[in-house]
Amino acid sequence: MQQVTPRTTLGGRDRTIRLAFVSAVVSLVAVFAAVGSTIPLFNIYRAEDGFTNAGISLTVVAYSAATLSTLLVLGRLSNHVGRRPPAIASLGLLVLGCLLLLNVHDIGILIAGRLLMGLGAGLASSSLTAYIVDSAPARPAWLASVASSQTVMFGLATGAIASGALVQFGPWPRDLIYLVVIGLLLLSAALVAISPETVTPSPGGWRSLRPSVRVPIRVRHLLPVAAAVLLATWATGAFYQAFVPALVADQLRTSNSLVLGLVFAAYMGPSALGAPLGGRFSPAAAQRIGMIAFLAGWTGLITAIATGTLPLFIAATIVAGAAQGIAISAVTRGLLDGSTLADRAPIFAVVYLLSYSGATVPSLISAQLTNVFSLPHIALGYGVLALLATLFTVAAAHNPYPEATGEHAR
Repeated sequence: MQQVTPRTTLGGRDRTIRLAFVSAVVSLVAVFAAVGSTIPLFNIYRAEDGFTNAGISLTVVAYSAATLSTLLVLGRLSNHVGRRPPAIASLGLLVLGCLLLLNVHDIGILIAGRLLMGLGAGLASSSLTAYIVDSAPARPAWLASVASSQTVMFGLATGAIASGALVQFGPWPRDLIYLVVIGLLLLSAALVAISPETVTPSPGGWRSLRPSVRVPIRVRHLLPVAAAVLLATWATGAFYQAFVPALVADQLRTSNSLVLGLVFAAYMGPSALGAPLGGRFSPAAAQRIGMIAFLAGWTGLITAIATGTLPLFIAATIVAGAAQGIAISAVTRGLLDGSTLADRAPIFAVVYLLSYSGATVPSLISAQLTNVFSLPHIALGYGVLALLATLFTVAAAHNPYPEATGEHAR
């Protein structure tokens, strides 16, 4: 692989490279705020347009499958054309998705809009996260992994809360949040456009479109546990998108859109708070601690659903959210250990491939099972997945090798 070299020297980092970091973080927040903005509207679509739980679950599948496909094909493109062009393109795709969702009265329109969002999120997941790591300050050492992994969760939480508030209290409840998000996406594109590039464009862009999944050899032994952590945590995130709107309305007996947004944010938001806590431990120890706490959160969730207790559901959601932040940031920190500029986009592509696989496959299965099992039973199935992932992580978590070999998978 051709080495990607920094365009910005250390002496010139200061103000301009700080602008790149801020622009990348703001843009990634905007991308996933757009993704999260749809969640509080699902119950409105169910009530006013007759959408079913299975149909809404399929929108999650469409979003995740589009993201997976984009990561497979375009996950390495920013190594060759630079971080900024794919980042701006991803923001444009999200704008198109939001414009389409301004007129949702058919499940096909909702699926198409979420599919466009998935394409944009997939492109952003490799390019913007790599841009964040490229431009992150050297201190504190955990900032790059936390900012790149937890900005996604913060964006989802922000989008869900803002959407819930505007749906509940603002005018045009089906449209206003999308107009707000479009403005944020356009602002983000402008920020990226005036920010410095962090890689020098290099040949091989067309070859990079050939689907390829690879990570440096030195961190391959970390992939099995990384897959378990990302599968369980992102499957839970997809569960919150597809089924928690109906659970909150039907099992926990509230139709308030702001409450729904806050419940979703209670899972995504604390993830950003848990991530720095994990930085106090080695990657393997943080993964074990995070997943044990994650399982405790799921135990509380199942108890709350069985008893119809909304406060317990929210408390357990916060525990699970903070725990996933510890575990996911530890996984990311381990995989990024000793990485070069050329490694980062492919590593993040693999991270998000595993993540969205965890969101897609259980959602697809669950969509088919909604006609057979009740939502509490489906929740129990996700709890079993969390149990299996925790047991495997506790048994098999490893730290990165202390010395990098310098070899990379081809």
